Amino acid sequence: MSTDLFRDYVPEILVYDPEIDGSYEHKIRDEHLSSKEKLLEKVRKAKAAAKGNATTFRQPIRTENEKQ
Repeated sequence: MSTDLFRDYVPEILVYDPEIDGSYEHKIRDEHLSSKEKLLEKVRKAKAAAKGNATTFRQPIRTENEKQ
């Protein structure tokens, strides 16, 4: 049954055209990712500077099931 459906099918040959297919889009994506990484690093540094030396240390959580 499926052989009858595709008996007259002739595949169309596609030609790559950079103007239509957008050859520069991967470059834009890479630029966005690199600028995102730079901005995230700036935010991390700003948060660390704002926090200063006020690091808190938490004790390990004690569970009742642990053997002592």
